[in-house]
Amino acid sequence: MTSAPRIPPAPSGLFHGPLHLFPVRIYFEDTDLSGVVYHANYLRYMERARSDMLRLAEIDQRSANEAGEGAWAVTDLAIKYRLPARLDDELLVESHMIAVRGASVQIGQSIRRGDDVLTEGQVTAAFVSPEGRARRQPEGWAERFRAIMNASRPGMDETL
Repeated sequence: MTSAPRIPPAPSGLFHGPLHLFPVRIYFEDTDLSGVVYHANYLRYMERARSDMLRLAEIDQRSANEAGEGAWAVTDLAIKYRLPARLDDELLVESHMIAVRGASVQIGQSIRRGDDVLTEGQVTAAFVSPEGRARRQPEGWAERFRAIMNASRPGMDETL
């Protein structure tokens, strides 16, 4: 009996200084009838990048949720569309911390194709209890976010 092939881990992007860089390729399913990326998909790419940024920063959202501590909820979102992405484009989502508070974070993001900025956005997420009330982030999370913001985390330029 042969063993199953080892499946590599899903890509999580990497930190480069205070930036989290997350690559995205555009597939046919991402586009609309006109052949450009459907507008809501840019939000999906940004969400994936933010989630993987947290994963690389060792912020375990799943464990916090399963332990009944709470979860992140988007409380404010702004997005500006500049240029369209098309089938097979290779994009890069850049994310950076803007502000860290006891119960919330503000993250700026852009989606680029080479030197062109296609989309820019800013999101505020609050950590909320299972009942939906804002509460302090779990211990250590705010410090990790500040370390990202200040690019002081060891190994920041490494792919994880």
